[in-house]
Amino acid sequence: MRIKLMRTKKTLFVLLSSLIVLHLAVLFAGFIAPYDPTVQNRELAYAPPTRLHFAGASGFHLRPFVYAETDDLDGYRENVSQKYPLRFFVRGSAYTIAGIVKTNVRLFGVNEPARIFVFGADAYGRDQFSRLLYGGQLSLAAGLLATLLTLSAATIIGMVSGYYGKWVDESLMGSADLFLSLPWFYFLLGVRAFLPLHLSPARTFLLLIGVIGLIGWARPARLIRGVALSARERNYVLAGRGFGGTDTYLLRRHVLPQTLGVLLTQAALLVPQYVAAEASLSFFGLGVNEPVPSWGNMLSALQQYNVLVSYAWLLAPACALIVTSVIYWLLADALHHWLKSN
Repeated sequence: MRIKLMRTKKTLFVLLSSLIVLHLAVLFAGFIAPYDPTVQNRELAYAPPTRLHFAGASGFHLRPFVYAETDDLDGYRENVSQKYPLRFFVRGSAYTIAGIVKTNVRLFGVNEPARIFVFGADAYGRDQFSRLLYGGQLSLAAGLLATLLTLSAATIIGMVSGYYGKWVDESLMGSADLFLSLPWFYFLLGVRAFLPLHLSPARTFLLLIGVIGLIGWARPARLIRGVALSARERNYVLAGRGFGGTDTYLLRRHVLPQTLGVLLTQAALLVPQYVAAEASLSFFGLGVNEPVPSWGNMLSALQQYNVLVSYAWLLAPACALIVTSVIYWLLADALHHWLKSN
């Protein structure tokens, strides 16, 4: 049993570390990304990922370098007449970190006219790697904030329903059953399509959070209701009520802490679900639109079959979605086993 618990803790540590690294990379996208995600270079449309070289005509080099690429009838070819070494902590276009700190220092880059496209370029010659990092800011923020909204509503509704019971419980859980019976994906598309389409990116983002977050409260609310039903019959809750404790005090002091395990597990399950929901809406043109990047609108280019089969590097946002979802799902499973063993 102790060995199994230690393995679970180790798994939790690895998964949490991976999520921290992922979110920090997205948070500091301006520093890690070599280019502004909106800057276009039409001469390098659909340019493939840039190859790093350590050896050239003059021999082996410790510092990697790239060649400038030019477009011809057969695709892109490297101009090997001049090498452009990879440089770290270079000056580039200005950006802000978390909307607070303004700077122009970037982690790496090369001198022009060479470009370094880690994941290639899109139809407008925009760096796919930079757009992936900046798009992650929007997609992950939508998932996290929508999850916070869902769990806040579910906590209030579930605790009130389980604590008071009777007609309050019947009415609230009846509404939950209605929401659970809805095909949430099509319902989400219908609600978003009914709302105004021509909005600023900021308003669209807030609208997405509200629509996504307020649809998925029913399932976690039912789980929290079950915890509240059990907690209200505990001796310390009955004693607190006997000593004159108010319902608000009992809910906050004794019932709410009992829901922590459910909330953590549900959060780990809901975040990737809501990230995928945002990506789906943006993919169909109902989310944040160009030029602001998100993982969903980056994938919208793949609706063209010739693009899908010819430029595999444009699948990078899909890979990011899969990796993020798998990490969160594994975290939810590890949290479930850890909470059961404690």
